[in-house]
Amino acid sequence: MVGMTDVGLMSFLVVGLFGIGGGRTNLKEGDKAPEFALPSQDGNMIRLTDFRGKTVILYFYPKDDTPGCTKEACSFRDNVSRFKELKTEILGVSVDDAKSHKEFQRKYNLNFTLLADADKKVTKLYGLKNLLGLADRVTFVIDKEGVIRKIFPHVDVSHHSEELLEFVRAMNKR
Repeated sequence: MVGMTDVGLMSFLVVGLFGIGGGRTNLKEGDKAPEFALPSQDGNMIRLTDFRGKTVILYFYPKDDTPGCTKEACSFRDNVSRFKELKTEILGVSVDDAKSHKEFQRKYNLNFTLLADADKKVTKLYGLKNLLGLADRVTFVIDKEGVIRKIFPHVDVSHHSEELLEFVRAMNKR
């Protein structure tokens, strides 16, 4: 029989490991997005400023090749052309290294950039490092001038890509 303490510990581990219910960032909508430079899955240094003039979906996720992270990434993959039509770039960030990202990209034919935050500096800068040292699952929509227009702290990986498409469409109409 599992006791209440065991259930509490299991819940804590699931929440911490998979970023469920996280999202305690100090950033707010309307803030300038913190600048960073991180290596991509191909080893190229990518800077947030490289995307000025475009909307950026900056999504943080806990771990490559885990069920929720894979479902989220594949949803972005399946909708990448729709995001491109809206002049929107997708950048995925986790604390996995570039080699892990490259394998994840190959395995699922991901067609957008994954950024390796192995030293966890950017995850910490955005306030998303959880107790296990992984990134919480949180998405930022950053406008063409580098301002955070929307923060999604509680992500349902099944519908998140569609939710973001709707938000970006509405944002572009303003």
